[in-house]
Amino acid sequence: MANEQVIASIRDMLEALLADKPEYFLVDIRIKPTNNVKVFVDADNGASIDKLVSLNRQLYPQLEAAGLFPDNDFSLEVSSPGLDEPLKTPRQFVKNIGRKVEVTRLDGTVTEGKLLSATDTELQLEETIGKKKEIKLTNINLSEIKHTKVCIVF
Repeated sequence: MANEQVIASIRDMLEALLADKPEYFLVDIRIKPTNNVKVFVDADNGASIDKLVSLNRQLYPQLEAAGLFPDNDFSLEVSSPGLDEPLKTPRQFVKNIGRKVEVTRLDGTVTEGKLLSATDTELQLEETIGKKKEIKLTNINLSEIKHTKVCIVF
């Protein structure tokens, strides 16, 4: 079975598991060539370790029963995306409003600023420009974004 089909099957299983947890949402599913399945789940107010462990324990037997991997030879990791993972869903953008982000566009242009707002189609950043620290508001369509990462500020 092709990886896209396996990922679609896993996505369906996860959406069913998350149906009664509306604050939780699926961010990404990755499958390594060694059949290591990595599932990234987040929540509007942060994903708890207990919920992630519970999801792992519920999903694993479903994957075994579905027979998606030959001889059920796979491993499963369910976690929240770390700070080094790019933001992928509109809900992640909303969750990170007020934080400093770095947006790389498809054309390679990089914009850094405070995330002011996010919709299903667009972000608004507050950039600080030049030595005079002028404030500039920038709107970026999600369709123009290659990736967005949260900047770690100390």
